[in-house]
Amino acid sequence: MFGRNAIALSLFAAPLAAQAPTPPSELQIAAAVSVLPAEERAGASVLGYDAGGKLIVLRNGTGEMTCLGHNPTEKAFHVACYHNSMEPFMARGRELRAAGVKDPEVDSVRFREVREGKLAIPKGPSIMYQYFGGAFDAAKNEVSGARLLYVVYIPFATAQSTGLSAKPSQYTPWIMWPGTPKAHIMFSPRM
Repeated sequence: MFGRNAIALSLFAAPLAAQAPTPPSELQIAAAVSVLPAEERAGASVLGYDAGGKLIVLRNGTGEMTCLGHNPTEKAFHVACYHNSMEPFMARGRELRAAGVKDPEVDSVRFREVREGKLAIPKGPSIMYQYFGGAFDAAKNEVSGARLLYVVYIPFATAQSTGLSAKPSQYTPWIMWPGTPKAHIMFSPRM
Protein backbone atom coordinates (compact mmCIF):
# COMPACT_ATOMS: atom_id res chain seq x y z
CA MET A 1 0.00 0.00 0.00
CA PHE A 2 2.73 2.46 0.93
CA GLY A 3 5.41 1.13 -1.44
CA ARG A 4 4.30 3.41 -4.28
CA ASN A 5 5.87 6.37 -2.50
CA ALA A 6 9.52 5.33 -2.30
CA ILE A 7 10.73 8.71 -1.07
CA ALA A 8 8.44 8.44 1.94
CA LEU A 9 10.50 5.52 3.25
CA SER A 10 13.33 7.87 4.04
CA LEU A 11 11.18 10.64 5.49
CA PHE A 12 10.89 8.87 8.83
CA ALA A 13 14.51 7.78 9.13
CA ALA A 14 16.68 9.35 11.80
CA PRO A 15 18.40 11.68 11.58
CA LEU A 16 16.01 13.79 9.57
CA ALA A 17 16.87 17.05 7.90
CA ALA A 18 15.47 20.15 9.61
CA GLN A 19 13.57 21.00 6.43
CA ALA A 20 12.29 17.48 5.66
CA PRO A 21 9.12 17.46 3.58
CA THR A 22 5.93 16.49 5.36
CA PRO A 23 4.98 12.89 4.53
CA PRO A 24 1.51 12.17 3.13
CA SER A 25 -1.27 11.79 5.71
CA GLU A 26 -1.60 8.01 5.28
CA LEU A 27 2.10 7.56 6.07
CA GLN A 28 1.92 9.85 9.07
CA ILE A 29 -1.06 7.89 10.37
CA ALA A 30 0.65 4.51 9.83
CA ALA A 31 3.79 5.69 11.63
CA ALA A 32 1.87 7.31 14.49
CA VAL A 33 -0.24 4.25 15.31
CA SER A 34 2.65 1.79 14.90
CA VAL A 35 3.46 1.96 18.61
CA LEU A 36 -0.05 0.83 19.63
CA PRO A 37 -1.15 -2.77 20.11
CA ALA A 38 -2.55 -3.95 16.75
CA GLU A 39 -6.14 -4.04 18.02
CA GLU A 40 -6.04 -0.32 18.94
CA ARG A 41 -4.60 1.06 15.68
CA ALA A 42 -7.67 1.31 13.42
CA GLY A 43 -9.75 3.28 15.92
CA ALA A 44 -7.13 5.76 17.14
CA SER A 45 -7.44 9.47 16.49
CA VAL A 46 -4.26 10.83 14.90
CA LEU A 47 -2.70 14.28 15.03
CA GLY A 48 -0.05 15.05 12.43
CA TYR A 49 1.31 17.86 10.31
CA ASP A 50 0.24 19.72 7.20
CA ALA A 51 2.67 20.90 4.51
CA GLY A 52 3.20 24.15 6.43
CA GLY A 53 4.22 22.34 9.61
CA LYS A 54 0.98 23.06 11.50
CA LEU A 55 -0.33 20.34 13.81
CA ILE A 56 -3.70 19.16 12.52
CA VAL A 57 -6.16 16.31 12.99
CA LEU A 58 -5.33 13.69 10.36
CA ARG A 59 -7.98 11.24 11.48
CA ASN A 60 -10.86 11.40 13.95
CA GLY A 61 -10.98 8.01 15.59
CA THR A 62 -13.65 5.93 17.20
CA GLY A 63 -11.39 4.27 19.78
CA GLU A 64 -9.93 5.18 23.14
CA MET A 65 -6.50 6.40 21.98
CA THR A 66 -5.04 9.59 20.52
CA CYS A 67 -1.74 9.44 18.64
CA LEU A 68 0.68 12.26 17.99
CA GLY A 69 2.61 11.74 14.77
CA HIS A 70 6.26 12.46 14.18
CA ASN A 71 7.12 16.14 13.70
CA PRO A 72 9.08 16.25 10.41
CA THR A 73 11.18 19.18 11.69
CA GLU A 74 12.61 17.01 14.49
CA LYS A 75 15.72 14.96 13.79
CA ALA A 76 14.88 11.91 15.91
CA PHE A 77 11.79 9.85 15.14
CA HIS A 78 9.19 10.11 17.92
CA VAL A 79 5.54 9.13 18.10
CA ALA A 80 3.28 8.87 21.14
CA CYS A 81 -0.18 7.45 21.70
CA TYR A 82 -2.13 8.07 24.89
CA HIS A 83 -5.59 7.44 26.27
CA ASN A 84 -8.13 10.07 25.21
CA SER A 85 -8.62 11.12 28.85
CA MET A 86 -5.12 12.64 28.72
CA GLU A 87 -5.89 14.90 25.73
CA PRO A 88 -6.73 18.10 27.70
CA PHE A 89 -3.43 17.81 29.63
CA MET A 90 -1.42 17.00 26.49
CA ALA A 91 -3.13 19.68 24.38
CA ARG A 92 -2.39 22.30 27.04
CA GLY A 93 1.30 21.33 26.96
CA ARG A 94 1.40 21.72 23.17
CA GLU A 95 -0.39 25.07 23.45
CA LEU A 96 2.08 26.38 26.02
CA ARG A 97 5.11 25.22 24.01
CA ALA A 98 3.68 26.86 20.86
CA ALA A 99 3.40 30.10 22.86
CA GLY A 100 7.11 29.87 23.71
CA VAL A 101 6.86 28.48 27.25
CA LYS A 102 9.84 26.20 27.92
CA ASP A 103 10.12 23.08 30.04
CA PRO A 104 9.98 22.79 33.05
CA GLU A 105 7.70 25.86 33.17
CA VAL A 106 5.17 24.00 30.98
CA ASP A 107 4.59 21.53 33.81
CA SER A 108 4.54 24.27 36.43
CA VAL A 109 1.71 25.99 34.55
CA ARG A 110 -0.22 22.78 33.96
CA PHE A 111 0.16 21.63 37.59
CA ARG A 112 -1.10 25.00 38.83
CA GLU A 113 -4.06 24.88 36.43
CA VAL A 114 -4.95 21.37 37.60
CA ARG A 115 -4.86 22.51 41.26
CA GLU A 116 -7.05 25.51 40.36
CA GLY A 117 -9.57 23.27 38.58
CA LYS A 118 -8.91 24.91 35.20
CA LEU A 119 -7.36 21.85 33.55
CA ALA A 120 -8.89 18.37 33.56
CA ILE A 121 -6.86 15.23 34.18
CA PRO A 122 -7.99 11.60 34.27
CA LYS A 123 -9.58 10.30 37.46
CA GLY A 124 -7.95 6.90 37.03
CA PRO A 125 -5.04 5.24 35.26
CA SER A 126 -4.36 5.95 31.59
CA ILE A 127 -1.64 4.59 29.32
CA MET A 128 0.85 6.15 26.92
CA TYR A 129 2.98 4.27 24.38
CA GLN A 130 6.01 5.94 22.74
CA TYR A 131 8.77 5.27 20.23
CA PHE A 132 12.00 7.27 20.39
CA GLY A 133 14.59 7.17 17.59
CA GLY A 134 14.89 4.54 14.92
CA ALA A 135 13.00 4.73 11.64
CA PHE A 136 9.58 3.93 10.23
CA ASP A 137 9.62 1.68 7.16
CA ALA A 138 6.40 2.38 5.26
CA ALA A 139 6.82 -0.63 2.96
CA LYS A 140 6.88 -2.99 5.96
CA ASN A 141 4.60 -0.80 8.09
CA GLU A 142 6.98 -1.14 11.05
CA VAL A 143 9.50 0.74 13.14
CA SER A 144 13.05 -0.51 13.58
CA GLY A 145 15.82 0.65 15.88
CA ALA A 146 13.49 2.64 18.14
CA ARG A 147 13.39 2.63 21.90
CA LEU A 148 10.00 1.82 23.41
CA LEU A 149 8.59 3.51 26.48
CA TYR A 150 5.35 2.60 28.21
CA VAL A 151 3.88 4.63 31.05
CA VAL A 152 0.64 4.48 33.00
CA TYR A 153 -0.47 7.86 34.34
CA ILE A 154 -1.90 7.75 37.86
CA PRO A 155 -2.35 11.41 38.83
CA PHE A 156 -1.20 12.33 42.34
CA ALA A 157 -0.07 8.79 43.19
CA THR A 158 2.99 8.39 45.37
CA ALA A 159 5.41 5.63 46.25
CA GLN A 160 3.46 5.21 49.49
CA SER A 161 0.03 5.01 47.82
CA THR A 162 1.19 2.48 45.21
CA GLY A 163 4.01 0.51 46.81
CA LEU A 164 6.20 1.39 43.83
CA SER A 165 9.74 2.63 44.24
CA ALA A 166 10.46 6.21 43.19
CA LYS A 167 13.99 5.10 42.23
CA PRO A 168 14.50 4.64 38.46
CA SER A 169 15.06 1.05 37.37
CA GLN A 170 15.59 -0.73 34.07
CA TYR A 171 14.18 -3.97 35.39
CA THR A 172 11.15 -3.14 37.54
CA PRO A 173 8.29 -0.63 37.35
CA TRP A 174 8.82 2.60 39.26
CA ILE A 175 6.88 5.82 39.84
CA MET A 176 8.01 9.08 38.24
CA TRP A 177 6.77 12.53 39.23
CA PRO A 178 5.10 11.14 42.39
CA GLY A 179 2.46 13.32 44.02
CA THR A 180 1.89 15.44 40.91
CA PRO A 181 -0.80 15.48 38.20
CA LYS A 182 1.86 13.91 35.96
CA ALA A 183 2.63 10.95 38.27
CA HIS A 184 3.12 7.80 36.24
CA ILE A 185 4.44 4.26 36.39
CA MET A 186 7.47 3.76 34.18
CA PHE A 187 7.91 0.44 32.37
CA SER A 188 11.06 -0.63 30.57
CA PRO A 189 11.13 -3.10 27.68
CA ARG A 190 13.94 -4.85 29.58
CA MET A 191 11.47 -5.96 32.26
